[in-house]
Amino acid sequence: MLDESLLDDPEALARADRRELLRGAAEAGARVRTAVRHATEAGIAELKPDGRPRAVLIAGPGLAATGVAELLGTLAGASCPITRLTPTGVAPASGALRWELPGWAGPVDLLLIATPDGSEPGLELLVEQAYRRGCSVVAVAPAGTPIVEAVQGTHGLFVPMATAPYEPTEPLAASAPGVLWALLTPLLALLDRTGLVSAPPEALEKVADRLDRVAERCGPAIAPYSNPAKTLAAELAEALPVIWTEGTSAGPAGRRFTAALAELAGRPALTAELPEALAAHSVLLSGALAAAADPDDFFRDRVEEQQVLHARVVLLRDRPAGGLTAGPAARELALSHDTAISELEPEEGGDLETLAELIAVTDFAAVYLALASGA
Repeated sequence: MLDESLLDDPEALARADRRELLRGAAEAGARVRTAVRHATEAGIAELKPDGRPRAVLIAGPGLAATGVAELLGTLAGASCPITRLTPTGVAPASGALRWELPGWAGPVDLLLIATPDGSEPGLELLVEQAYRRGCSVVAVAPAGTPIVEAVQGTHGLFVPMATAPYEPTEPLAASAPGVLWALLTPLLALLDRTGLVSAPPEALEKVADRLDRVAERCGPAIAPYSNPAKTLAAELAEALPVIWTEGTSAGPAGRRFTAALAELAGRPALTAELPEALAAHSVLLSGALAAAADPDDFFRDRVEEQQVLHARVVLLRDRPAGGLTAGPAARELALSHDTAISELEPEEGGDLETLAELIAVTDFAAVYLALASGA
């Protein structure tokens, strides 16, 4: 059950936030600026690449590396294949994970390592393997961790991860707000130099500004009625989120929201992209999870009944390709099955800015849902 009164009490939210999730969400813009400075100090701005790599491979643990790979792949489009190397192992512990380069990887390929831990022996072995194959290696990780020596010892490029100036009382989750931008920003600056994405310093500054504005709108001191993140958290309190996305930026934002709901708030969610989502989820919305499936008996006693979980559509929309939109059809399908719908649409801006806004608002919503439900 969601304690909605907690959403009205900033001090109570602060006491409940043992993992410093709200602070991490509010500091996302600052993380971007710090990460840009670290990238500059590491020499990324002065790089003169010989040309685009044939392929970009990304390795790292958990949802942090998954999110980085997906976002870079979305922004790069068809200009270059960007692939995440999926780890193997007997457990999700840093000492148990192992990564392997594909057999075709060689001197014309680029290996990116993104880890908020930096103590994974499997990543050190991967760096040595990449060195033997002639792959270029760039890593973003906390300074002073074992991966730093491995990368620098094989003539790779290391960029310190932008960490917080405080230590949270509990270990950070991989999908915690702030971690994504600390890992992603230096790699955006790098791929801008190679011509795979457009992320010049002025664009990254705009991203930081947009993240700051979202933090002002969605912070704990802002009342729920004017706070889109608190509103969304309350709407999803007793619902199964069915996240539909439309537009280039919305797809990865929706999948990150699904991951954050699971890891931070312990909530399951489904996601799909429009227009295919309408066919993929039409049976779901007409089944037992639809609000219309609840018999409307006004006089029956519901006090002792277990809360019934119903679907709620969350529509994340960016500028659809060619101006065509499946938004009206999505609303019609949801409402025809008495399924409530929430909508988020970013302000105008570049792809990086709109992506940042969608991620930031949904990050705040996942955090509020986690705190108010005691996760």
